Amino acid sequence: MFFDVAEVYLKAGDGGNGTVSFRREKYIPNGGPDGGDGGNGGNIIFEVDMGLRTLVDFRYKRKYVAQNGERGGGKNCSGRSGQDLVVRVPLGTLVKDKETGRILADLSREGQEEIIVRGGKGGWGNQHFATPTRQAPNFARNGTPGEERMVVLELKLLADVGLIGFPNVGKSTLLSVVSAARPKIADYHFTTLTPNLGVVSLGEGASFVMADIPGLIEGAHEGAGLGHQFLRHIERTRLLIHVVDISEADGRDAISDVDVINRELEKYNPELSKRPQIIAANKVDALTDMSRLERFKCEMEGRGYRVFALSAATKKGVDELIRYAYERLKEIPEVILFDPSYREAVVEVQEEEPPFTVTRENDIFVVEGPWVQKILGSVNLNDRESLQYFQRAVKNIGVIEELEKKGIQEGNTVRMGEIEFDYIP
Repeated sequence: MFFDVAEVYLKAGDGGNGTVSFRREKYIPNGGPDGGDGGNGGNIIFEVDMGLRTLVDFRYKRKYVAQNGERGGGKNCSGRSGQDLVVRVPLGTLVKDKETGRILADLSREGQEEIIVRGGKGGWGNQHFATPTRQAPNFARNGTPGEERMVVLELKLLADVGLIGFPNVGKSTLLSVVSAARPKIADYHFTTLTPNLGVVSLGEGASFVMADIPGLIEGAHEGAGLGHQFLRHIERTRLLIHVVDISEADGRDAISDVDVINRELEKYNPELSKRPQIIAANKVDALTDMSRLERFKCEMEGRGYRVFALSAATKKGVDELIRYAYERLKEIPEVILFDPSYREAVVEVQEEEPPFTVTRENDIFVVEGPWVQKILGSVNLNDRESLQYFQRAVKNIGVIEELEKKGIQEGNTVRMGEIEFDYIP
């Protein structure tokens, strides 16, 4: 079974909470705070596994959750960090954020590892909140939640050369005679339902990888004939060999076939239409009128294509095509689908989420945001010193100023998370 697209849910581990604890030893009645920090949550890491060929495993398991960090302990003991969860994927897997479509990782190197979601940070124990005036802090900080997201996995074959063309033009036959690949071959449309890879060896360490892309048809860019499932595998190839049935069996027109396939490439991804192409005029052994071949070569060479007349079935002209393809590959750079440095640049210019927002619901002022959850997780509102710490933090970050801009009056209710209190200037 070939399975090359999957959606999975990822949840990194949450950070463990810090602990409130005080030193308790004989003859030391007033021991200081010794609450330990919580452990960090585990990351989810995607790793290339050369033994995998499809994404079929993700068809049956669609949820991956990493281990949470442990809570801190007394005597300044930190909690254990959550174990990273390693998810193995085949070489050539592209990882995208489902919501934004942004590429998160391109796993295209053997042994490559990428952190896709990061675990939360462990919270501080109360030992960190001791000051000369607050010697017994009765509060600690909670750990932060780990990242979570839905991701789309796409497997794009890693091949140097891609064989494209209509169904039943001889792509599978050509792959079978130039490599050790043994694709299913028969004389009917859509014989090939999954892409096939083969290593083409020219001897003395000279080789390249060739992919037989299943037959494309008109409308493939819109998904016709499983077009999207096939077209994505062309994106990594550096060179395309466009196989055409020059015998024009079934009333086909070779020039029209080239035009149709190239239009589909351009509509799917304009960059594909710019990819170097070689034309393989196949099935010359079945050609009765050689003038057809001459007209076709004249037209294609006029467009700047190099044309090779061959018969994959009898191997006539195949060696010349393969050697020319090998020489062209020496001149063509690798295709970069994703540049990690670009991802980092995008992250740097992204607008940061505001730490809090203030909205008004009648006479209730609601303060929300990531900072609110963070501060509420680090205070004990039943403790006087902790409450003072909370009041100073609220004022320093600008919550009071923002409430006054919204028109708050004495006695109005302020809601932060699950707590409510009356505003007193």
